[in-house]
Amino acid sequence: MLKLRLITYLIVFFTTYSFAQQPDVIIGKYNLPNKLDIEIFKNSGKYFGKIIALNGFEDGQIKDLNNPDKSKRNELLIGKVIIKNLEFDKDEKEWVNGNMYGPEKGMIFNLKITEIRQDEIEVVGSKFFFWKTLVWEKL
Repeated sequence: MLKLRLITYLIVFFTTYSFAQQPDVIIGKYNLPNKLDIEIFKNSGKYFGKIIALNGFEDGQIKDLNNPDKSKRNELLIGKVIIKNLEFDKDEKEWVNGNMYGPEKGMIFNLKITEIRQDEIEVVGSKFFFWKTLVWEKL
């Protein structure tokens, strides 16, 4: 029994450790708390994310109505790149230095991804001295 428990702990530890070590593990599709689905992809060594589904976002909003640039308010949200320039910090095991556009408020936030779990990722968005930690579910 003790042997089985020890083996189970070791498998969980090494699976979690190796899973968190891989920079490209964030590539994939996620459902955000604001009802957007995004796809994170890699381009030129950095990570980006684009909207792939709206799921009733803001009661059916399909255009970027809150964009501070009035000339972009008629652009469709589907396909819009809202996460830019995330970089993997191998020492901290986090994705940092990115930013994310929030179409519900028309604001850009600093973004970092702090933890990867099998079915979700933990992200921290910040603006000035305010920050918020959210969990995105993997699709």
